[in-house]
Amino acid sequence: MRHGRRDVNHAEIKQALEDCGCSVWDTADVGGGFPDLVVGRQGRTFLLEIKTAKGKEKPAQRAAREVWRGSWQVVRTVDEALHVVGIK
Repeated sequence: MRHGRRDVNHAEIKQALEDCGCSVWDTADVGGGFPDLVVGRQGRTFLLEIKTAKGKEKPAQRAAREVWRGSWQVVRTVDEALHVVGIK
């Protein structure tokens, strides 16, 4: 199995979401432009791509995000991730 590279902030963001009661599936190994996390909160599902402060999406990631019809956000910090799922 090919393992995706995780950004240095990946574990921190994942843990913060879990600590706030979100369901979190780590999907960084899926590949093909699929986002890093699938997050569930209050009956909603969010797709999150984690990047560092200067990280850029790969072409496959950008292309996949552009055709997705649901919530798919690029996040760089814990605060951004929490905001996306509706936690202030």
